Amino acid sequence: MSAEGAEPGPGSGPGPGPEPGPLCPEHGQALSWFCRSERRPVCAACAGLGGRCRGHRIRRVEERAEELRNKIVDQCERLQLQSAAITKYVADVLPGKNQRAVSMASAARELVIQRLSLVRSLCESEEQRLLEQVHGEEERAHQSILTQRVHWAEALQKLDTIRTSLVGMLTHLDDLQLIQKEQEIFERTEEAEGILDPQESEMLNFNEKCTRSPLLTQLWATAVLGSLSGTEDIRIDERTVSPFLQLSDDRKTLTFSTKKSKACADGPERFNHWPNALAATSFQNGLHAWMVNVQNSCAYKVGVASGHLPRKGSGSDCRLGHNAFSWVFSRYDQEFRFSHNGQHEPLGLLRGPAQLGVLLDLQAQELLFYEPASGTVLYTHHGSFPGPLFPVFAVADQTISIVR
Repeated sequence: MSAEGAEPGPGSGPGPGPEPGPLCPEHGQALSWFCRSERRPVCAACAGLGGRCRGHRIRRVEERAEELRNKIVDQCERLQLQSAAITKYVADVLPGKNQRAVSMASAARELVIQRLSLVRSLCESEEQRLLEQVHGEEERAHQSILTQRVHWAEALQKLDTIRTSLVGMLTHLDDLQLIQKEQEIFERTEEAEGILDPQESEMLNFNEKCTRSPLLTQLWATAVLGSLSGTEDIRIDERTVSPFLQLSDDRKTLTFSTKKSKACADGPERFNHWPNALAATSFQNGLHAWMVNVQNSCAYKVGVASGHLPRKGSGSDCRLGHNAFSWVFSRYDQEFRFSHNGQHEPLGLLRGPAQLGVLLDLQAQELLFYEPASGTVLYTHHGSFPGPLFPVFAVADQTISIVR
């Protein structure tokens, strides 16, 4: 038996004191000892050589009680210190924090108002500039058309005069008189030949480029993708997926595989050579936007394609960006470019975007690629798009995923 303090004997017990407390249910003796192994009070018989707590660590109850009193005192001191600290924190720190929060909130409001006021002012100035530019271009085209009207009215009058003169000669002159008028006939004919037929002129057309503004384009793209206005729930058409691509269950992720899958049935819609896939949704008008996560791939293409895009074979007519049926932003290693109809325009990007936003405005006939993280317009294409157009994807390295 291990004991802390004197070893108890069979008749030993606490000295005389107040009324006796609870007794041991087994021996009927006072609980004057504490067994630390069993964490409970025991009697002398339990703690003795033949008792159940033989070999346990025991000590007198009053010693254990004193130890607990000391712990309580220590705990009370700690609680008092903790209470004092909390009181001080509530009295001294929190008011300062509250005052600072109010002050910083006020400064933050001022900053938001100031910056948005500047943006609003810049937008208003840009709006005024662009509207004046549109008005000026309208006036220029209108004046050009009026000038042409006057010019061709004079030309018509001159031609009518020449024709009347020549008809008069033909009708009223005899042979000799007609021969004598040969020089005049030549001059009239030469004068008529000097009046050229009308030709198509860009001067008569309204120049839509007058509305193109980098600031407006960037703000517009940020507003569309930032507010999710016009975004689409794009999913891949599994019938079009190349056998070199794996499609996720939600039909939003494409993963490249070097081995051609034998599980894909080769239907008429499927690309059988290039690692391409079309979305199930097509667009014929309006504004459309979607986002693609491309951070895991160093070889991909994202854009739009006509439904007439060929699907079979290894020729350029099926390769995205190498034909008249596809318009794509592409990355290969550290090379970025926009491709359409075999024309490839390099883009001087220093790093690859983690996400790529695509905006298709069929009313304005505009396709725009945007990096949401930096708010940067990467490329804008203006042209004539034949409908319907499908979002199109290609990946030759790891994975790309449609985010929205």
